[in-house]
Amino acid sequence: MESAGVVLLGGDLPVRRLGYGTMRLTGPGFWGPPADRDEAVRVLRRAVECGVTLIDTADSYGPHIAEELVAEALYPYPPDLVISTKGGYTRQGPDQWRPLGRPEYLRQCVELSLRRLRLDRIDLYHLHRIDPAVPLADQLGALAELQSEGKIGHIGLSEAGVSEIRAARQLVEVAAVQNIYSLTRQRMRDTLEYCTAEGIAFVPYFPLGKGELARPDGLLAAVAGELRATPAQVALAWLLHLSPLVVPIPGTSRVSHLEENLRAPAVSLTAGQVAALTAAWTDHPVS
Repeated sequence: MESAGVVLLGGDLPVRRLGYGTMRLTGPGFWGPPADRDEAVRVLRRAVECGVTLIDTADSYGPHIAEELVAEALYPYPPDLVISTKGGYTRQGPDQWRPLGRPEYLRQCVELSLRRLRLDRIDLYHLHRIDPAVPLADQLGALAELQSEGKIGHIGLSEAGVSEIRAARQLVEVAAVQNIYSLTRQRMRDTLEYCTAEGIAFVPYFPLGKGELARPDGLLAAVAGELRATPAQVALAWLLHLSPLVVPIPGTSRVSHLEENLRAPAVSLTAGQVAALTAAWTDHPVS
């Protein structure tokens, strides 16, 4: 992987600025095992071989399957590899998700993730969703207790807006915010700008949309042709140029797509090109 620079999560945990997200290693609707388990293992190992130092997963992917695959493929972990996982989001079936933020449940989530990942401490643990039925202080209080016990290194949020991040920072130090963000999904631009101003890592998931930005005949085909890059590489390069604290986590179940994505930092965009791309798709309908 070309040098993508480094971000310090929480001020002391270095990760390269292009990570890998494991959601797509699971079955249809992010439910059940992958169609090709051997290829899933190869993807994870190849990501680390190519210099990825942030692997992002969650107990709800599968559920549990993505975490198990991470451990199967990568344990014992390289010393510079950061494992990020998430809890507080339950699954009822394919494409079905429901937040559950009761403190006792979050503690169970962390303990079981530690076991599946074969870790004594999770480097970065995200509250996968804020549960509106449970006081935020109770949800983050549970994670803070686990942090004080040494079972969590840094705490993050997922799909959080500026007001929610501000409220959370009254209770814990927030090291990272993981939100959906891409050329066609710029709704949380204010959150990106807030995180940048406050020194909080911003981790876009679905950075290629749900695949539409990687299509060879899609929105970015013409721009990619001019830059001698692929559409996926342009979409990722655009994100990397938005802020030095952006850490995209593109996911894929194929080694060939992984290697393509990891060449994105070599795509050089001018400030004018970044602005033009931003403006062109700010209001593009989500597919």
